Amino acid sequence: MAKGYWVSVYPVISNPERLTAYNELAGLAVRAGGGRVLSPVGGRVVAHEAGITERVILIEFDGFEQAVAAYESESYQKALVALPDGFERDFRIIEGID
Repeated sequence: MAKGYWVSVYPVISNPERLTAYNELAGLAVRAGGGRVLSPVGGRVVAHEAGITERVILIEFDGFEQAVAAYESESYQKALVALPDGFERDFRIIEGID
């Protein structure tokens, strides 16, 4: 079974402290859904071409369907409500290779 991944990039973060509530709720939801964070918040990024060096998060799940289910879970939907207004985010769920 192919793994599933959440890939999230925040092009601009003007006030990272406003993400505290989201971070806490999202972390609980990810762990409850079986996800494993593979890149730390504030980890080093070397960007090329049109790459973005701001916050980049990579989370791994044992399967693609599990990754989708974790996103759709009630606990993660509560985390999304806590995401403050004015934050821009590029979020994707992708399927890995078996």
